[in-house]
Amino acid sequence: MKLTKEQQQEIKELQSQEFKTKRVTAPELEKILFEAIPILDHGFIRVIDYMGDDTSIVQAARVSYGKGTKKVSTDSGLIKYLMRHWHSTPFEMCEIKYHVKLPIFIARQWIRHRTANVNEYSARYSILDKEFYLPSTEHLAAQSKNNRQGRGNIIKGEQAKKVLNLLKKDAEQTYDNYEMMLNERYDGSVIDEKETGLARELARMNLTLNTYTQWYWKTDLLNLMNFLRLRADHHAQYEIRAYADVMLDTLKRWTPITYEAFMDYRVGGTEVSAKGKIIIQKFIRGEKVNAEESGLSKREWNELMEAFNLKDKQI
Repeated sequence: MKLTKEQQQEIKELQSQEFKTKRVTAPELEKILFEAIPILDHGFIRVIDYMGDDTSIVQAARVSYGKGTKKVSTDSGLIKYLMRHWHSTPFEMCEIKYHVKLPIFIARQWIRHRTANVNEYSARYSILDKEFYLPSTEHLAAQSKNNRQGRGNIIKGEQAKKVLNLLKKDAEQTYDNYEMMLNERYDGSVIDEKETGLARELARMNLTLNTYTQWYWKTDLLNLMNFLRLRADHHAQYEIRAYADVMLDTLKRWTPITYEAFMDYRVGGTEVSAKGKIIIQKFIRGEKVNAEESGLSKREWNELMEAFNLKDKQI
């Protein structure tokens, strides 16, 4: 990740300013406020602003005047209850805003989470940075044979070199053509004084999806957790998971009690259907159970066995 001198100076200035406020603040989150945390090869994420903390959730749930209750243990119990019973609106009372630099193909996956306010860098107005995402060799994998949207075995040796060279060559070639169509270099210099550049809104369409873009992404705590529950999961694509893992840390710094409940009931917990519940009850009673007589599909059965680590059990 490279930051320009101007960006580095801006971050220093933002972090050096201090304001007096009567609002609640999260001391641990304040420590990294505005800091550009590197992700992938050229990406980063920054917490720009936030509103509320754990006590804001408690306050909203009780519709009280004060800053939650006096005892942290009592607040913790309420937040766990809200999480356990899928209450939502109290968590919507907190909001957070991120500045994210990410590859376009990850941005298009990310934007599927439509419950946020987004403002993206405009390639109609400005020239995109000459930066492309190239996966490291340990993340260069073949298509999975049993998962249409996942990766299989790692590609190694000459094949890996060939793929990486193609990705780099194509990205650089299309960017060179992008500059040629604009008649303007990345540094702002004109290529040919006699030529007229193509409109930026048209020239951009030839760029590869591993080109980096940037946006400001603001969401409430409830929808942040919905995002993280899916994107920090080990089934998620590595590149978006890399961002989600950093965001998990910001969640822990911001609302530690909520983070603990989230990791317990959402990330570490599991949902069981009515039929699945009956199977688990039979297993506890020591009764024989098999997939054929369970009433579950093969996929449902396998998911249930995996969730309770029963794949190797004879039941």
